[in-house]
Amino acid sequence: MAVGAVLALLLASTIINAGRSQPSGLPLHGLPGHLLGTTALATLELRVDARGHDPHTVRLTLDGTPVDGQVDGDTVVYRPRGLCDGTHTFLAVIQPGGPLGLFRKAVGASATFTVDTEPPNLALEQPKPVTSYQEAVTVRGSTIGAERVSLGGRSVLPDPSGRFEITVPRAPVGADVVAVDAAGNVTTQVVSAGVDLPRIKAVHVTAYAWAYDPMREAVLELARQGRINTVELDIKDEDGIVGYDSQVLLARESGAVGAIYDAGEAIRQLHDHGLKVVGRIVAFRDPTMGAWAWRTGRQDWVTQNPSGQPYSSGYGPIAFTNFAHPEVREYNIALAVEAARLGFDGIMYDYVRRPDGDLSGMRFPGLTDTPSASIVEFLRQSRDPVHDAGAHLGAAVFGIAATRPDQIAQDIPAIARNVDVVAPMLYPSHWHSGEYGVPNPNAQPYDIIIRSLQDFRARTEGTGSQVMPWLQDFSLGVSYDDAEVRAQVDATHAAGLDSFFLWSPTVKYHGGAINPD
Repeated sequence: MAVGAVLALLLASTIINAGRSQPSGLPLHGLPGHLLGTTALATLELRVDARGHDPHTVRLTLDGTPVDGQVDGDTVVYRPRGLCDGTHTFLAVIQPGGPLGLFRKAVGASATFTVDTEPPNLALEQPKPVTSYQEAVTVRGSTIGAERVSLGGRSVLPDPSGRFEITVPRAPVGADVVAVDAAGNVTTQVVSAGVDLPRIKAVHVTAYAWAYDPMREAVLELARQGRINTVELDIKDEDGIVGYDSQVLLARESGAVGAIYDAGEAIRQLHDHGLKVVGRIVAFRDPTMGAWAWRTGRQDWVTQNPSGQPYSSGYGPIAFTNFAHPEVREYNIALAVEAARLGFDGIMYDYVRRPDGDLSGMRFPGLTDTPSASIVEFLRQSRDPVHDAGAHLGAAVFGIAATRPDQIAQDIPAIARNVDVVAPMLYPSHWHSGEYGVPNPNAQPYDIIIRSLQDFRARTEGTGSQVMPWLQDFSLGVSYDDAEVRAQVDATHAAGLDSFFLWSPTVKYHGGAINPD
């Protein structure tokens, strides 16, 4: 019970006249002016200290109407519910009885308090996108009824007209502006000042492909032709191998460091070609870390089945680490921060989800919330460290997550409030017939891409995050060439978006599908 929700009165010898008494005893603790808002009202207790009297003889009224309390030792407790806004008077009285009652003083105590559950009005002016996450941002707005307004640990008092402004040292992404009135009522609105990211036309490159001269040269040729302006390069891949000589302690202890390419040299070469570099981190599909953790007695780092053994899936016997474990999270964040400091322009988390399959067959030791909420919290924890290191943050998500978020624990609106880029994997070959009303998505790449992107745009609206889809540049069931890849790019533009990533497991791309700049 919160102290501020308790009214304590002490019965004393007080003459009762015309139904009134002079207040006697303690005031309403912690509530200046006896003002109660929604939170205090929900747990309000009116407690009468009847020491020296028989508590069963105490009679209570609220606004002149008799009410019943409960005796708790020497105390009578009344818990009002459903009080309307306005001023209320509580009265506790013992009327002396017996033959001499008429000559004795009545014993009583009273208190008056005011209920105000109307939250303050809050209107925000969403700030414009900034050019850097290290850029200070001023958030402006107005309020009616609020005593103070806060954002990111900073609090200000509105001026007499209700106007306010709060300057924070970094661009807020999915942050809460909170207005609080005198009664403690709260109104919250989300504010996002996304970074104004340039258009991205990207291809994915594995660590081994970058280290292989012919594949690297083919990618650089796409850049020379003006067909791409970004390369997404693997930092940690599906096997849990870190592609460069990482200095992150856990990567080295677990044997994850592959040192396949020189990160500094790769970034310099790509930047020299006018390309941005986004580093891909396969977050929770990590057989290298999972096997090492299990072997070294860190079983709670691993996603388990109900019997406490590693959860086995089509990805391997120990494929998924436990996204709810703090040290697993910290490992991925450490890799992201290191990469950003090395010069990667962006970080893209992949497999930032639970394993697909029946949730009842999985256990995540230490999980205290839903899997979806836990994934969002990981991204929230990642955001500021990655931004402070100089990179933007993205999350690759399933195409089905827009309509079936719990299937793989990817709540798109919540994710979008904590990242700069939502990158749905919309490969036409991965959709079932009839999705979004498209009879054969694999043979109708334009139709499935534009309809699914329209849905993703609607679900991320107002979050400050940008949608940049993954498009299919491989054949699976239907042969894909320039025309099929171009259809997806055209659909992306028709959906009002100008950025995309191409995925090819062989790192061979149809350059003819992308118009040169």
